Amino acid sequence: MTRSLKKGLFIDERIIKKIQNRPAGDKSTMNIWARASVISPEMIGITFGVHNGRKHIPVFVTEEMVGHKFGEFSLTRTFHRHGGKMQKEIEQAAKQKELDASKAAKAGGDAKKK
Repeated sequence: MTRSLKKGLFIDERIIKKIQNRPAGDKSTMNIWARASVISPEMIGITFGVHNGRKHIPVFVTEEMVGHKFGEFSLTRTFHRHGGKMQKEIEQAAKQKELDASKAAKAGGDAKKK
């Protein structure tokens, strides 16, 4: 459920203080933990280190991000791959196809040189 319009957007006060106390032209990363805070227009051009539960992910704020929350740009889960016998066969087939394509390209390049 979204936040009521009469309440306004949630922006953590600590983030606002950090932005106001920031010297002009400072390009350092500002670490934050408030993933639920909404990105405002004053934050454009600043790099924030958004905490994902384990480490800080650098997020450079652009105009398109205004109105979104910081947590949307700092994912908390990492997808590695699905396992199993079928997946292994698919990966081997893709690798073999890539090797065949590189051999064909190399053979074609050698023929042009002669």
